[in-house]
Amino acid sequence: EVQLVESGGGLVQAGGSLRLTCAASGLSFDDYTIGWFRQAPGEEREGVSCLSVTDGVTYYADAVKGRSTISRDNAKNTGYLQIDNLKPEDTAIYYCAVAKQRLCWYGIDYWGKGTLVTVSS
Repeated sequence: EVQLVESGGGLVQAGGSLRLTCAASGLSFDDYTIGWFRQAPGEEREGVSCLSVTDGVTYYADAVKGRSTISRDNAKNTGYLQIDNLKPEDTAIYYCAVAKQRLCWYGIDYWGKGTLVTVSS
């Protein structure tokens, strides 16, 4: 079976940092583009960041641009999202997703179950 397991969420004070991890199994991770999404209570899910399977295309949502970094380690079948200077507005469940597709956001094949990030003011 294919699994994407997020970790690294938790409670953090505003201004702090977190690195979220997405551990993939059951697939050839290096064949997939990875994206990060988040969903706050009562809100729509939104894209946060994306890294193309070719490493040639990246995307950061305006809300995190300049304070986040998406990366991957294909040898470890793992993706990462670093967010610095966290704000209360960053509070959400963060999901990783993968797509066997070079363009970000298209053709998502698998989703993780999410990890909760709570930022206190």
